[in-house]
Amino acid sequence: MPELNLYRDTNRTEDPVEPLRRHVPATNAGKDDKNVDQGDDGTGFETGTATKTRPKTKRPSMYRVLLLNDDYTPMEFVVMILQEVFNRSSEDSWQIMMHVHKQGVGECGVYPYEVAETKVTRVMDAARKNQHPLQCVMEKK
Repeated sequence: MPELNLYRDTNRTEDPVEPLRRHVPATNAGKDDKNVDQGDDGTGFETGTATKTRPKTKRPSMYRVLLLNDDYTPMEFVVMILQEVFNRSSEDSWQIMMHVHKQGVGECGVYPYEVAETKVTRVMDAARKNQHPLQCVMEKK
C-alpha cells in the first residue's frame, strides 16, 4: 500500500511562493534607488519610511484683558471679579485691584481672542447686573 502524505500534495508542480509573486507589481522603478531591497530572490519589495509633511500652524494672537478704574465700583467687587472670572488667588486679586486703583488700569491676564472676549463679557455682565460702572476691555498684545 502506498504511503499517504497528508501534509503535501505530491502531484502539485507549482512553486508555493508563485501565488505571492503574482500579486507584486513588476516595475523597473527604483532599481538604482537605495530604498529598494532586492531580497534573496530579487522580488523587488520596496522598503522605506512614508512621510507626510504637516502644514505649520500659526500660533493664535494673544489679547490682554484690562480692568479700568472708576470712582464708584467697590474694591471688594473688583477682587471678587478677579477671583471668579480670572481664577486669581485672593492675594493676586488684591494686588491687581490696588494696581488698577492707583494706576488707572491693570492687566488681568493674556488669552487667545475667544477666551479674552468671553472674560470681558462675563465681567461686563456681572458689573451691569450689580449696577457698577466697572469697565473691562481687551487689546492685542
